Amino acid sequence: MKAMLSKEVGGPETLVLENMTTPEPGKKQVRIKVKAAGVNFPDTLIIRDMYQMKPPRPFAPGGEIAGEIEAVGESVKHLAVGDRVLAMTGFGGFATEVVADAERVIKIPDNMPYDEASCFVLTYGTSHHALKDRAEIKEGESLLILGAAGGVGVAAIELGKAAGARVIAAVSSKEKAQFCRDLGADETIIYSRDMSDRATKKEFSNQIKKLAGGDGVDVVYDAVGGDYAEPAVRALAWKGRYLVVGFPAGIPQIPLNLTLLKGCQIVGVFWGAHTMREPQNHIENMGDLFRLYGEGKIKPRISASYPLAQAGDALTLLSDRKVLGKVVVTME
Repeated sequence: MKAMLSKEVGGPETLVLENMTTPEPGKKQVRIKVKAAGVNFPDTLIIRDMYQMKPPRPFAPGGEIAGEIEAVGESVKHLAVGDRVLAMTGFGGFATEVVADAERVIKIPDNMPYDEASCFVLTYGTSHHALKDRAEIKEGESLLILGAAGGVGVAAIELGKAAGARVIAAVSSKEKAQFCRDLGADETIIYSRDMSDRATKKEFSNQIKKLAGGDGVDVVYDAVGGDYAEPAVRALAWKGRYLVVGFPAGIPQIPLNLTLLKGCQIVGVFWGAHTMREPQNHIENMGDLFRLYGEGKIKPRISASYPLAQAGDALTLLSDRKVLGKVVVTME
């Protein structure tokens, strides 16, 4: 088998493509012939030792894959050789074969392409858990999405619209704004790439409030963080919910007096822990997502595909925040 390995701490340029011994599945495991692997922001962190998970080196990044089962370990009853599946691996996905715990493997519909399946669970799982379980979003509410043109942002647009929300997509360029409108966003905001001064933050808050109507926006989905967070919180309506999803722009500092003044909530979204701690709820959510996929209401938007040997280029594209939708690594 081949794998794109992280053998030293560093960026995408440090990854090395090497041949390795094909692993055998252990008890309650399966081996999957990987067809495609989704590229996600944690992949850019894990190779720099900046993620909460720090696997021993050498390891391949890639926490989300799709492919075909080619070997089944002892005590696995619900999966068989030849099944088309997706899996959350945490790491190891940038490889031609992967061993995964059977409980983290899900069969996919026959009409679902492998590339779409490889970037389905993390983005849509995160956004569905955020909006349904954490925000409890309701039909007719307003939803602001920061970083709306990225993977989880796109999922949040589609899921927000499916829930009957009025979606405001906040992005950094005209190209991204048009992309979000094409996905169904009701309104767009192009924010400044430098949000460090007070006047710019105030203008951003005012833009959000104007588009939201009333006294502000009901739900903020923040997959950006940094200096964008505080003005978004200031734009919340009474009893609004601010969803903490990610921090590519840095970990923000938010004055907690705002939560008192607005009666609002700052709500953490840790989808990975949710799947472990609340597995039955996760199964129900996956059922929701496959139903919505079958109805054509959600569909991964893949803007770029790279072969395994160029997986580092895929990570660089993501790190530079140039991605519209999703990027995948393919093995064939």
